[in-house]
Amino acid sequence: MEQALKGMKVVDLSQVLAGPYCTMVLGDMGADVVKVEKFPLGDDTRTMGPYIKEESYMYMMVNRNKRGVCLNLKTDEGLQVLYKLIEEADVFIENYRPGVTKKLGIDYDTLKSINPGLIYCSISGYGQTGPYKNKGGFDIMAQGLSGLIDMTGERTGKPVKVGIAIHDIAAAQTAIQSILAAYIHRLKTGNGQYIDVSLVDSGLAWTVWEAAAYFGKGEVPRRNGTAHRVSAPYQGYKTKDGFILIGAANQKLWEKFCLSVINKPEWIKDKRFLTNSIRAQHVDELEVELENVLKDHDSSYWLDLLDKNGIPSGPIYSYDQTLADEHILSREMILEYEHPVAGAMKTLGFPAKFSETPGQFKSPAPLLGQHNKEVLTELGYSIEEIDAFQKKHVLS
Repeated sequence: MEQALKGMKVVDLSQVLAGPYCTMVLGDMGADVVKVEKFPLGDDTRTMGPYIKEESYMYMMVNRNKRGVCLNLKTDEGLQVLYKLIEEADVFIENYRPGVTKKLGIDYDTLKSINPGLIYCSISGYGQTGPYKNKGGFDIMAQGLSGLIDMTGERTGKPVKVGIAIHDIAAAQTAIQSILAAYIHRLKTGNGQYIDVSLVDSGLAWTVWEAAAYFGKGEVPRRNGTAHRVSAPYQGYKTKDGFILIGAANQKLWEKFCLSVINKPEWIKDKRFLTNSIRAQHVDELEVELENVLKDHDSSYWLDLLDKNGIPSGPIYSYDQTLADEHILSREMILEYEHPVAGAMKTLGFPAKFSETPGQFKSPAPLLGQHNKEVLTELGYSIEEIDAFQKKHVLS
């Protein structure tokens, strides 16, 4: 099958997670992604374990479907190679701190003069403007500034970081949708443009319910554990042997839950539990009452009963359980492939299932400088010139 982004050419100067995740998805959808790594050691993720035969699993996870070049941009020759790549590129992605690209000679104005139709995407911690623009910003700092850490954790506990690098992935997703929108615009007009994406903005944009509560009523989100601030029961509850999630968060589900699952018809008329909003005000009392019932049986008993009665529910898995779950496997969210050095490997699959242009795994993450000769030959360089570049430390 032909892929949706076949023909799109992407030059990727990003590293670690947000940028590489973005370009991985573009590559999954058919774009020709050339990953340009810094000389001489490449993407910083290559130094992060675990390692399989000295290859970083972290690096391999987000750099599939790319060709790899290791280029010394501090040399005139290296810069000229990049400029040649830009001549034919549709998209350029970088995640340097603001100001660094200007010093390197790869800023938007410079590359736009080479290719006026270029879509140039910068990903940074705080963005290209504002008082924090020059600060270094990792995911955890973005979680702190966006308020996410303060609203995560148990009510009486310390603030807690979200378990994944959520702002990095939010920035990656923002970059993907923005690049695709700019690409459609370019197809219509022929015009490229500059895209400024920040980790902070991207994650903050996901806090829509919290913003509604604050703008509408002045409510500052508080730590609620797994509980919801306006719906109940909608959280994790303790059973005889563990924890389960229950989401009887509207009146019809609540009444069915009381009658057919926990056999507590009297709760339907209990003044503390009359409506969803009232239940949310008495969420702690509801939790105590409900766990006094759930403690009588194992999680599997309750989950089966909840399913039979159409009440949204589910387990709280450890990650190894997630990756072994039959539904996850049936959705092909675990892919197996062969890496030229590391051997048999597993990676995550494609979350969107296209009927006509599905994501495809075409190649594992490149070895450092694996495609130097291939890419430079396509740009018109001779083998002798490429060999000379390697001797002069233009290429790694």
